[in-house]
Amino acid sequence: MLLASGSALADQGDAIEEHLDNTGDRIEDRLDRKGDRIDRSLDRKGDRIDERLDRKGERINDRLDKAADRADANGKDRAANRLDRKGDRIENRLDRNGDRIDRRLDRKGDRVDRRLDRKGDRINNRLDRKGKRVNRRQ
Repeated sequence: MLLASGSALADQGDAIEEHLDNTGDRIEDRLDRKGDRIDRSLDRKGDRIDERLDRKGERINDRLDKAADRADANGKDRAANRLDRKGDRIENRLDRNGDRIDRRLDRKGDRVDRRLDRKGDRINNRLDRKGKRVNRRQ
């Protein structure tokens, strides 16, 4: 077996270290892209849920408004007021549900981001340890 000269060994170590750095950068980029895709997906999901809740609230309010108009036309003020209050309660409930869903999606996105950050840190630490072992061998 031939022994490599000191400069050749150093060159090999530098090449390995550069390869490890490039690998770490590629992995970080991949994790960032994955995190961005997940964030966009969660945003789209939240938007769709908000739209559905808004449409549902509008339909309910339209029905209640029609019923209140009929009650007004028939001189039943108490019934109309009761329907208006009921519409307000339903609208408030839908708003709260939408806010709660948004918070849940935000928390989920934060958990995914933290998980990806930890994974990236572990990979970088592993690559750093490999680089140190390569440097010790030189």
